[in-house]
Amino acid sequence: MSAYDADVIIVGGGPSGVAAALELKKRGVAQVMLLDREDTLGGATRHCSHSPFGMREFGRVYFGAAYGRRLQREALAAGVDIRPQHSVVSLGEDAGITVTSPRGVGVLKAKRVMLATGAREMPRSARLVSGDRPATGIVTTGALQSYVAFHHLMPFRRPLIVGSELVSFSAVLTCLTHGARPVTMIEPEGRVLARGPFTLFPALFGIPFHVGAEIVDIRGAGRVEAATVRLADGSTRSFSCDGVLFTGRFTPEAALLMQSTFGVAPGSSGPTIDQTGRMANPLYFAGGNVLRAVETGGWAFREGQAVGAAVAADLARDPAVAEPVPVTFDAPVKLVVPNLLRRGENAPAFRDFQLRFLRPANGRLSLELDGRPVWSRTGEWLPERRILVPVPSVAAEAGHVHFGFREQG
Repeated sequence: MSAYDADVIIVGGGPSGVAAALELKKRGVAQVMLLDREDTLGGATRHCSHSPFGMREFGRVYFGAAYGRRLQREALAAGVDIRPQHSVVSLGEDAGITVTSPRGVGVLKAKRVMLATGAREMPRSARLVSGDRPATGIVTTGALQSYVAFHHLMPFRRPLIVGSELVSFSAVLTCLTHGARPVTMIEPEGRVLARGPFTLFPALFGIPFHVGAEIVDIRGAGRVEAATVRLADGSTRSFSCDGVLFTGRFTPEAALLMQSTFGVAPGSSGPTIDQTGRMANPLYFAGGNVLRAVETGGWAFREGQAVGAAVAADLARDPAVAEPVPVTFDAPVKLVVPNLLRRGENAPAFRDFQLRFLRPANGRLSLELDGRPVWSRTGEWLPERRILVPVPSVAAEAGHVHFGFREQG
């Protein structure tokens, strides 16, 4: 009898986790187990009422719920051992994980474990917004879309929307197509964070938009009645509304890591991984939006696919690998992924470093190997915009890998 319950256990059934499972099965890995706390696979896409999903991976355009069902069908057809209603509560050093399910609490063990737990929006509690605690009317975009998709309920009719990321404008569309009309949108930063035509939505639909504005107080008893906003000029204004919708400011769903000895990476708040997706503990891998919030479903799918290929290759060899070298960086760089490099990895899942900035900055960004610049670019760098820097083939041989930044006035 095998000492393992599976060759690979994947935690999280969103695009990244399913893509990894499909790739592992494609490469001949016999026992691939996929755990998800929900009843069906798909992750957050299950309650996304918008498109496009699936263009590159399946060659057609899906709305979110249909895309989630396609992921489920693909995993079933590939012979993946799908375990719904399974929540992982702890990670063991030996790739044994403690799981709760309708059957109770148990331990599952695999040769390798991959984390694909995704990301979540920052709720009110983490934003430290003062005021009353009304019973209803304060939600995130994910909660709003769950209300609409699964319960056919709209939690408000006149919400105030906080945020200006891509998901914020998706929230506007959800409101407008389900009988709600936002009273205003606000963005704490001095500029809109999303790109392109989405930013035109508020003006097109006559929704006031304020940048450099932050919510400072929420009032209401049974439900939200008003919210106070500090505007860019320092004045305050009260908005009559029946809800507050907090959007964006995603953070990796890394609670399992914070409760373990693994910890999280500075900046990203996700796992530390090398160029194959392997964590500091060589039995664990990670992929998708748990690495850094947040990318599209298609990006997460391709990333999961690449990490799945790396895990399949890793199963064929001794998991004892070289000690990793950390990738360090100067402020105002927010994060770098991968944030470790290991020697002897000839088939990387990540061929580019992914960077983000904390704030707008003008200056020279450079990659240094053992103190020697090997790449640089000067320009304006904006927060929450993906920056890709190719990983040099010799980078894994360096003893010191660093992203420097020299700001220009």
